[in-house]
Amino acid sequence: MKKLVISTGAGMSAESGISTFRDAGGLWEQYPVMQVASADGFRADPALVHRFYNERRHQLLKAQPNAGHLGLVELEKHFDVRIITQNVDDLHERAGSHHVLHLHGELMKVRATDDENRLFTLTPETLDTTPDTVIDGHHVRPHIVFFQEAVPNIGYACQLVEEADIFVVIGTSMSVYPAAGLLSYVRPGTEVYYIDPNPARVPEWVHVIPTGASEGIERLTRILLKEEDKA
Repeated sequence: MKKLVISTGAGMSAESGISTFRDAGGLWEQYPVMQVASADGFRADPALVHRFYNERRHQLLKAQPNAGHLGLVELEKHFDVRIITQNVDDLHERAGSHHVLHLHGELMKVRATDDENRLFTLTPETLDTTPDTVIDGHHVRPHIVFFQEAVPNIGYACQLVEEADIFVVIGTSMSVYPAAGLLSYVRPGTEVYYIDPNPARVPEWVHVIPTGASEGIERLTRILLKEEDKA
């Protein structure tokens, strides 16, 4: 079974009503990014950062996986699918995907401020946290990779891309590093597809599908299964 590695960004969840950060009307226009999504911002005003991610969790609770998320689950019937996501939502998991690597953390988790490896999963009844929240004796913070912090899972992500027989990028501006650099880890000769309604400039050997995630994944599925039939 071929290994299909998929890198997803904000456009993957946009059809589910999850606000993107960089588009017009996105979260960056509502909140100064360095106040709510940086290590300095958290040190300066942890209460604001907690409130910001509380809001994101309440928004996420109302969202449902879209046809694109479900389409990736269907591809598991034909490929060894591994998802690398920049998104902090849990829509891939709720859709049924079995192998999801989160580069930038997970919204529905918090971690101990004194032990980054001690994670706690929140429930719909415990969505809201503050700087005073204590779980199992630990003060907690959002389990989010802030700007100015290292991306712990990037090494594993690079390894997955190196092992890919097919690599797909969905719903990303290709401008956020280190995730944007994953393309450079593709082995020569690997088929690469890029799905985005406003695609960034990419090498000519990348197959561009200039649509939203759901339509693009439907088109991608037809292409990949047709190629499989030929094999």
